[in-house]
This record gives sequence, structure tokens and C-alpha cells, in this order.
Amino acid sequence: MITLYQFSPALGLRCPSPPCLKLETYLRMVELPYQVAANADVLKAPKKKLPYIQDQGRVIPDSNFIISYLKETYGDPLDQHLSAEEKAILLGMRRLMEENLYWATFCSRWVPEETWSVVRKEIFADLPTPLKWLVPKLVRRNALRDMYGQGMGRHSRDEVHEIGMQDVQAISDFLGDKPYLMGDQPTSLDATGYGTLVNLLWASVGSPIQEYGLTLENLGAYCDRMHSRYWTHAPVPEPVTVG
Repeated sequence: MITLYQFSPALGLRCPSPPCLKLETYLRMVELPYQVAANADVLKAPKKKLPYIQDQGRVIPDSNFIISYLKETYGDPLDQHLSAEEKAILLGMRRLMEENLYWATFCSRWVPEETWSVVRKEIFADLPTPLKWLVPKLVRRNALRDMYGQGMGRHSRDEVHEIGMQDVQAISDFLGDKPYLMGDQPTSLDATGYGTLVNLLWASVGSPIQEYGLTLENLGAYCDRMHSRYWTHAPVPEPVTVG
């Protein structure tokens, strides 16, 4: 069975990491059996990032490489019908969400003191003393460094919010009145869409990007539709300790 290593629930979400929630949603969309590791440790991850999986004696990191592996190993029921042009569009929209909106959302959580205080309380609350005093400061320092290196962290708060709102509007315009991002059938882009938009719209930490996204009714309806189809009826695995 596939073992999924990801962050624990927080911020009112199954997982507060868009890549992790994307991957677990993909597993549910293609109906692959999996278990969630209770002892996931980002410092033990192959690339020092989550998610990663173990499957058939292999360890595969990075959500996109994992999905490519799953397609090659178990088939591609979601995207095999797409044309080359449609696959190019899918990749472009995925990049928008994962390489741009991701960082705008990340900045809106970790930079402002008012949102960082919520993130710190939710994500690090279970750490024992004195780790709960030391670890959040270290993790935030590294996060700010990464955001600055990527480029999003060099912008003002208002500029970050403007970038994020433009991305959210583009997703809304692209979705339009379609049931799924690429049309009538769900594709792997919808795993990314759900993981990204739920982390933005449903998180218990607000931002102007979130507020703007909530005004776009088709995005809320889309998240509800995906949640109902893939998260309501099938049981959600409880984390298990794995060796």
C-alpha cells in the first residue's frame, strides 16, 4: 500500500499545505489505496519537504514527481483523454497555482504578524517546551528567507495581495461555468485546484486574497463540488505509525 507522508491537519483544513492536499486528493480521485503516516518528519524527507510517499520499496518526493510516478505505475485515468494542447493549458494553469499563487498565499500567512500569530498557534501548539519557543522562530526565519529568494518576499504586502487577487481572478475566469477546470471531466488539474483553493478560501487565517476569492462564487461552488465528490463519501484514513 502507498504510504503518504504529509503535514498534520491545521487551520481548519485536512492539510494546510497545498501540495500535500493536492496529492492526497489525487490519490482519492484515482482510487488508489493509501495510508497516512502519523510520524511524518520534514527533516527526514528526501528533499526536506513534504509530501513524499513510499511505494513498492521506493521513496518518491515532490507532489508532481509523485503523480508522474503514479501515472506511469498505475495508469492515467484522469488525463489520458486530453490533447497535447489541453495538456499544455493544464501545465500552465498548474504553474500559475503552484509557482505564483502558492507564494502569495504563503506570504499572506507567514509575513504579517496578525496572520503569523494564528499560524504559529495552530501549527506549533503541540511542541513541548522549550521547542515551542524556538522552533517557530527558526521555521519562520527560513520561510522568510525562502520567500525573499523566490522573489515574492521582496514585494510589499499590498503588492503581494494584488498578485494573489489577479491569480484568483484568472482561475475564476478560466473555470467559468464549467464543473471542473478542464471541462466536464475531472483531471489532475482539479487535484491542484482543490488543494490550492481550499487552502486559500477555507483556511482559518484570513487575508485580502482570501476575502477577494470568497466574492467569486464559482470558486466556492467548485470547492464544494470537489469536496462532495472526493472527500464526503469515501472514508478518510486515520494516521498510522509506520516503520
